[in-house]
Amino acid sequence: MYVLYVGNKNYSSWSLRPWALLTELGIAFEERLVPFEPGGSPSFRRFSPSGRVPCLVDGDTVVWDSLAIAEYVGEDHPRVWPEDRRARAWARSAAAEMHSGFGELRSRCSMSVGVRIALHEVGSGLRRDLDRMGALWQDGLRRFGGPFLTGARFTAADAFFAPVAFRAQTYGLALGAEPDAYARRLLTVPALLRWQEDALAERFRDGEHESEILASGRLVEDRRARPD
Repeated sequence: MYVLYVGNKNYSSWSLRPWALLTELGIAFEERLVPFEPGGSPSFRRFSPSGRVPCLVDGDTVVWDSLAIAEYVGEDHPRVWPEDRRARAWARSAAAEMHSGFGELRSRCSMSVGVRIALHEVGSGLRRDLDRMGALWQDGLRRFGGPFLTGARFTAADAFFAPVAFRAQTYGLALGAEPDAYARRLLTVPALLRWQEDALAERFRDGEHESEILASGRLVEDRRARPD
C-alpha cells in the first residue's frame, strides 16, 4: 500500500493535491501527517529527499513531488488522468501550469483553510494570476462539458486546483461567474470536505504560515479549533 506523507492540512496546499486525488478516487493509502516545524521542517528529510511534503513511499520507491506522485500513481490507476487523449493532454498542461506558475497568487494568498481574510489590496500581479486562472478553468469547463475541468469525473486536473478553491474561499477571490461556481462545486467533493474537516480540527499553529497570511490582509474570522 502507498504511504503518503503530508503536512498540516490547514496550510499544506502541496499535500492536498495527491491526498485529494487518492482519496476521491478510492485509491488505498496510509496517511502520515508530520507537522511543520521552525527552520524549514528539518524532520521532513527523514522521509523526503527534498525535505518537503508531500512524499509518497511505495515499498522501496520514493516519489517526492506532487506532480510526480500523480504521474506515478497514474501508471497503475488510469483514472488519475482523463481517458480521452485530448482531455488528458489538456489536464497535464493545466496541472503543470499550476505546478510551476501563479507565483503571485501563491505568495499573496497562502493557504489557510480555517480562516477568512479581507485582502489589503488586489494588486496587478495577483489580478493577472486570477484572470489567467479564471480563463483556464472556463476553457476546460466549456471544452469538455463539466462539471469538472475535463468532463464528468474528478481527475488530477481538479486535484491540482483544489488549493485554489480553498484560497478563493479564504480570501474572497473573484475569478468570474463560471470559475467561481466551479470553485464552490469543487469544495463540495467528498475528499475536500474531509480535508476541510480535518483542517478545522487542527490545534497546531505555525508561526511562519500565520505571519504570511496576516501580512496579506485583515483577519475576519477564524473557524479553527482553539490552539493548544
